[in-house]
Amino acid sequence: MSLHGWNTILVLGGIRSGKSEFAEELVGDAGNVRYVATAAAPGADDPEWIARIETHRQRRPENWTIEETSADPARLIEVISAAGPADTLLVDDLGGWVTVLLDPAHQPADDVATIAELAAAVAACAARLVLVSSEVGLSMVPLTPVGRAFADALGSANRALADACDAVVLVVAGQPAWLKPTQPAQAAQAGQVAPPAQPVEEAPATPAPVEPRPAVLTPSVPPAEPSSQAPAASEISTPAAPDAGWAAPTMSLPVVATGLVIQPAMELPMPAEAAGADALDRLTTLDLPGAGLGNLAEVVSFAAATQGTPAPEPWRSVRVMLLHGDHSGGAAAGTVPGESTRRADLARSGEGPLARLAAEAGATLQVIDAPTAAPIEAGPALVDTAIDAALRFGWQLAEDAVEAGVRVIVLGACGAGSETASAAVLAATAGAEPAAVLARVLAPGGLVDDTAWMVRCATVRDALHRTRRGTRTAKEVLAELGGGDIAIATGILLGATARRTPVLLDGPVGVAAALISRDLAGQARHWCLLADHGGHPTVRHAADVLGLTPLFDLRLDLGEGATALATLPLLRSALALAATLPVHPALAPTTEPESDGWQPEPADDEPAGPTDARPDDNRADVDRADVDRADKNRADDSEFIEPEPAGPGPAAADRPEATGEAAGNGGRAASDVPAGGTTAPHGA
Repeated sequence: MSLHGWNTILVLGGIRSGKSEFAEELVGDAGNVRYVATAAAPGADDPEWIARIETHRQRRPENWTIEETSADPARLIEVISAAGPADTLLVDDLGGWVTVLLDPAHQPADDVATIAELAAAVAACAARLVLVSSEVGLSMVPLTPVGRAFADALGSANRALADACDAVVLVVAGQPAWLKPTQPAQAAQAGQVAPPAQPVEEAPATPAPVEPRPAVLTPSVPPAEPSSQAPAASEISTPAAPDAGWAAPTMSLPVVATGLVIQPAMELPMPAEAAGADALDRLTTLDLPGAGLGNLAEVVSFAAATQGTPAPEPWRSVRVMLLHGDHSGGAAAGTVPGESTRRADLARSGEGPLARLAAEAGATLQVIDAPTAAPIEAGPALVDTAIDAALRFGWQLAEDAVEAGVRVIVLGACGAGSETASAAVLAATAGAEPAAVLARVLAPGGLVDDTAWMVRCATVRDALHRTRRGTRTAKEVLAELGGGDIAIATGILLGATARRTPVLLDGPVGVAAALISRDLAGQARHWCLLADHGGHPTVRHAADVLGLTPLFDLRLDLGEGATALATLPLLRSALALAATLPVHPALAPTTEPESDGWQPEPADDEPAGPTDARPDDNRADVDRADVDRADKNRADDSEFIEPEPAGPGPAAADRPEATGEAAGNGGRAASDVPAGGTTAPHGA
């Protein structure tokens, strides 16, 4: 079930509305599904009910297992509570469960308490769970007491389960309408019903002016890995599906569609360098009053190469991907506990510098939680399997963004200790000295913490010493030093490269991911643009290694991703000018020939004349072909005639051959004449 971020879903609908078929489509991609049948077995005297059940059975795949709960209403609660993360349950439907619950054989019973127990089991369910139920709130009140009791009990159950489930969808005439939340998202794989999108944070309606907020998209939190430290409970803001997020299989990816994995030396597309060069040439012809766009010309060239046209369009749809993954141990020395989580929560709520700038730029903001990395001075940050999953997850995030219409990705991070991990990656891949690339540690208020800086230096030194005998391949560096956030960032770069989408780097995590991506796909760095180095030594050194020249030297330190957003309006302005300005009138093409130096076209049987005339030379021009013919008609005793040089020479009128002085020159060829104004006599 490819439902990114949604673990439990309640599917409502009327009779013959298509709710069961819709629910079955939601779990269609799951390998093994436990179909929980709640209705009592039909009697032999009810052929119509037998036919209904047989229709359901024929529609289900053969590998699905059947679980009957009609004997005891508590059995459904037990099945849901006992389901594990690898299980997929489809309960069809709650109307049968309520019927059994109201059966006189199970009375006296506390119906409200039983429904509350079911809702609690659904809320705590670790499996993927789809519940089907009939919507009775739109029908008339039943005429019989039993009918009214059934409608009341099922209505109460639907309401309680709707609160407990992640998503609720109402199927009317075969058409799904998402009730919780209210906006559907794009399906993860082709042919599947689209799951609901993440809710968009909206500013409250108040009489006072409201600050703009970006559309915030928050994917599910990845689960903990066996050899990595799991995120703390305070860091988890959304329930995690075991196969959703970065641990989910990504069979839609091009590199894994045939069973392969993300591996070194992948062949990904390159930008069109010719289009970038043509764009620079085109800029020189635009109707600009000054000398041009300066450093912003590189933005136009970069956009032209990535779009494959010399007249690139301005970046309209932008997505900011904020990676939140902490690094434990000495890498996080000097950081305030919980500060990274606070920053991520601010971004989720549409507040903080990154969210404010994203709102001003009209960009969407996606907060991506990564697993906490173990201390790199003591052992690997993550296990190898976690790195593979993180790379695929990052690739899938880029795929989803492009499918949603995003044309440029801004990469940022806010994890504690991420700067130290990035410096360790730089030291391992480029041989940098840790003390030279680790930035000073600033405490709140701008105070410099030299002790924390020394701890970070020692951490990187110990980590490099621990891994000195390793091969230090891309995945090994990620597992030993990088951690989940840098691995996901690397996957985003690779996925964006595969989809020909540019990425704006900003901060140590982005450049560290670009360094790692060189071994996996060297084309990835050509799709990266660095707006400003922010004065960070890791970014400056890595940019030199990658061959990325920062466009600006603003030295803004607003947090990873915020500096790129601050410069985005200026980058868009350059692209808008390049796309809309016309050619300068003086450089416009004309169809009339120029009068100065123009000569008629020679006849077909006549050699072409000289194409350029020197206005300062009043001497008669001699046809080059005539000179050649004169050279060939010289004395027969010349055994060798040296070819005439390609460069400019003296006027033909001054040559001895043209004035009848060939004998005085001792039979020298025209090329032997000194390149002066006139020819000196032989032997002078």
